[in-house]
Amino acid sequence: MTALTLPDIAAQATHSSLPLDWVGMCNIALPVLLDGSMLRASADAGVSLDDGSARGIHMSRLYLALEAFERQPLTPQLLHQVLLNFLESHAGLSVGAYLKVRFDYMLKRPALISPLAGWKAYPVTLSAQVKDEMFHVELKVEVDYSSTCPCSAALARQLIQQQFLTDFGNQPLSHEAVLSWLGSAQGVVATPHSQRSVAQLQVRLKKGTSELPISALIDQAEAALGTAVQTAVKRADEQAFALANGQNLMFCEDAARRLHLTLQRLTWAAGFALRVEHAESLHAHDAVAQSQWCW
Repeated sequence: MTALTLPDIAAQATHSSLPLDWVGMCNIALPVLLDGSMLRASADAGVSLDDGSARGIHMSRLYLALEAFERQPLTPQLLHQVLLNFLESHAGLSVGAYLKVRFDYMLKRPALISPLAGWKAYPVTLSAQVKDEMFHVELKVEVDYSSTCPCSAALARQLIQQQFLTDFGNQPLSHEAVLSWLGSAQGVVATPHSQRSVAQLQVRLKKGTSELPISALIDQAEAALGTAVQTAVKRADEQAFALANGQNLMFCEDAARRLHLTLQRLTWAAGFALRVEHAESLHAHDAVAQSQWCW
């Protein structure tokens, strides 16, 4: 009995001769090796379908090419090689290959004062593509921080001044009385509002960059912002964080400008786009600022 050849429907011609920009798969479960550890990731993989007469691509070939991530550390070179494998397996069909890898990058962060420390997860997205033989990689990270509104701080200070005049008027003042008043709820009648904020930083790596500077990007961003959210804390750490916020007032525009100037100084960045979002505690909407350079 003659064995039947399995049909290859994707190889059949289509009646609508039309190229497609991107064809592939999204949210593929994928392990990646980074800094000596295996991380759980998800990937989007695809190619352009430039032969408009072809009905489809070979998605299984893209899937199998992703096995390289199980064996080799995650680097720009590995991303490039996987994309070239995409194109090699689709010779005559595609001239562009695309890959996006998402995972959480874990860093252990010390408390501000006490010896405590805790883990923080930073969402990371790597976007890579080869098109017309040109290769580039973009690194995107999200950094959470606290932001205290300068306007709210000024209004709170004014209310405290008014309460001081009400309570003391033209009375003689003693050091002890003023100190007691400042430490009471009656004295500090208002506090400025702060909000959980997030910075989304997308940096295009310069050609020839051999490593993924994830930690460096996060460290530079948190240093520029000054009030990154904390992990494990004692009361002394919480007090130090309150002090940092009080001395680090910022609108979303201030945060965006600080980050822009910081990212411009990165020697491995060919360009960037950034977005900051301050989740308002006063309003039901958020405050947003964006900036970019050489994009």
